[in-house]
Amino acid sequence: MNHFFKVMGLDRVMGLVPGFPAVPLETLSLSRASARILGEDITADQDLPGFRRSTMDGYAVQSRATFGASEANPAWLRMTDTIAMGQTPTFSLASDEAAPISTGGMLPDGADSVVMVEHTEPVDDATVEIYKSVAPLQHVVDRAEDYGKGQEIITAGTLIRPQESGVLAALGMTDVKVFKRPVVAIISTGDEIVPVEETPAPGKIRDMNSHTLAGLISDAGGIPMQLGIVKDNRDDLFEACSRAVAQADMVLISGGSSVGMRDFTVDVLSDLPQTELLVHGISISPGKPTILARAGQKPVWGLPGHVVSAMVVFKVVVLPFLKKIMGKKDWADQGLTIPATLTRNVASAQGRTDFVRVDLQERDGKLYAVPVLGKSGLIRTMVMARALLEIGENVEGVEKDTRVNVLPM
Repeated sequence: MNHFFKVMGLDRVMGLVPGFPAVPLETLSLSRASARILGEDITADQDLPGFRRSTMDGYAVQSRATFGASEANPAWLRMTDTIAMGQTPTFSLASDEAAPISTGGMLPDGADSVVMVEHTEPVDDATVEIYKSVAPLQHVVDRAEDYGKGQEIITAGTLIRPQESGVLAALGMTDVKVFKRPVVAIISTGDEIVPVEETPAPGKIRDMNSHTLAGLISDAGGIPMQLGIVKDNRDDLFEACSRAVAQADMVLISGGSSVGMRDFTVDVLSDLPQTELLVHGISISPGKPTILARAGQKPVWGLPGHVVSAMVVFKVVVLPFLKKIMGKKDWADQGLTIPATLTRNVASAQGRTDFVRVDLQERDGKLYAVPVLGKSGLIRTMVMARALLEIGENVEGVEKDTRVNVLPM
């Protein structure tokens, strides 16, 4: 069956991402939800912080009582009782009064600002001098200044960072709906592949791809499921793929995507139930012979067997699909790029997008992108590389000393 290299542009491949649904939701305690993807929109059911709160140690005042105050002409105010932390003041502040307050304390009724203690001087037990005027709400967080009741705070698909956890805690949310962590099955193929604990005979190599891909999956927030090595046998590969599709949310088949008498990946995927071949060949380098199929609603990838190609394809092609099924709303965002100066000419063929491995070196306060040369089977090129330089499909190359933006790995 001749499916080979109906090559698709990278933009068209990315256009397939929305066709894959996210994994189901689960409910976790707030303490376990950090670094997970929020599965529901969060709307404030209350004002935050819910009361006027001091941001400084000093005196709660009516701001108009301080207008014009200076060291040469201080305002004299009568001191009230000290406002205790965590307590609701039981009095209302008059215009000629000042109430001692600590950072985080609740302002009494009538007060609209706080004078820093550094700008005051007690005259006696009943009077305080104010040396600097304050504006309304100066050194104060108003009752709904953080969030107002009914305001949308966080949307579904947001990564729960410590700051999001803090907001959820402020709202009293003890449980949170999040997307499950997707399970990604990894199958290594090839008669030449042996387990890492085995000493390879001549002509054989240890299984690097399972472990590099597992690390990339974990870094992205997924759960890698390594299904071992499958030899170049059609029936064995079909059984392994069937098991992987049944158990995982995404499947990565390493090797078996290029031309060869014993490359059965495309035929096996075509024979799986409810499976549609979407891509066989992407106009990128490295990684042209990449396969994508849809098994039911799950993405199944045939990745190049060379370890560098497999890692680059994961970074620039597979990762957005993984982010999408994880529930991330920003699945298309590759992250921040870094500006650097290219240290040598880099050639590129038109009609494909090239991803060049580069090291990043700082010299005299400037950052340089140093191309890492080597074939796609050399893992050392990835060890040496710290970023990828993308060269567009309509560009013939990039000249030395050009300012470029590189994608950190």
